[in-house]
Amino acid sequence: MYHLYEDHDILHAPYEAFLFDTAKESFPIKPHWHYFVEMLFIIEGTAFIEVNQQEYYVSEGDMVLFNAGDIHAIYSATGRHLQYLVLKFDVNRLSVNSSYTPRLSAILQYARKSGQAECLFNAAKLKDIPIRKRFETCIQEIERKDYGYDVRIHAEISSLLIEIIRLWQTDGLSIQELFSVCAETESSIHNITEYIDRYANETLKVKDLADMCHMSYSHFAKCFRELYGRSCKDYIELIKVEKGEELLLFTDSSLSQISQELGFADCSHFIRTFRKWKKATPGQFRLQQRRQ
Repeated sequence: MYHLYEDHDILHAPYEAFLFDTAKESFPIKPHWHYFVEMLFIIEGTAFIEVNQQEYYVSEGDMVLFNAGDIHAIYSATGRHLQYLVLKFDVNRLSVNSSYTPRLSAILQYARKSGQAECLFNAAKLKDIPIRKRFETCIQEIERKDYGYDVRIHAEISSLLIEIIRLWQTDGLSIQELFSVCAETESSIHNITEYIDRYANETLKVKDLADMCHMSYSHFAKCFRELYGRSCKDYIELIKVEKGEELLLFTDSSLSQISQELGFADCSHFIRTFRKWKKATPGQFRLQQRRQ
């Protein structure tokens, strides 16, 4: 199955949103799978879609959700022009702070395994939900990259998933069973990146993260590299650097203040780590961006 795997740098690009036009892109999309979630919204034409050996026809106004691990393919049903909007995202980066609300990642995992959740949502079912607007807002935010664009995208995708989950509930998905499953999967390697992102300003040790996932250090390190394409130590460093980049761009905080906020031992450690990944010091990066 691994020859079908589609790699994706979910650290540097936890969200993708774009218009796919078969007249301009390589098509059809052959069978593949990936660790991120993908959603399609059809705006022109009719597509023939395969998901885990199930077959669907979708047309204008329909939406499809491919969960992490789903083997899927996309073809034109008529051989004619096809356009659809695409959202790709790492659901583990969509944190939920409410103690009442289960994790979105756990809900999607459970829905997929339970067999109670359809991946196809037809236009009639979506008529009262501004689906296209949410897709287009995400596309615009990624293209512009204005301040807070990632927060806006996070909000739009979370709203979309909530609407989907409510539709599944209407069709019989059991919330009570869901709560128990979410409690069991609270700390797993599949959602540990959410924890890393939330507590990136603290001192994070790989051994402690392995313990949280009830795994040995060596097994955790191996599984993490296989799942995310780099070591956990590198992942933590990169998350801190990405957050440091935002602070350099959108605040006037000093390098010393930023290094403290991100949990670095000292300013020199922050500078070395930033230069390692960005090929420039924090000061050089800030100066370059302000000149643009």
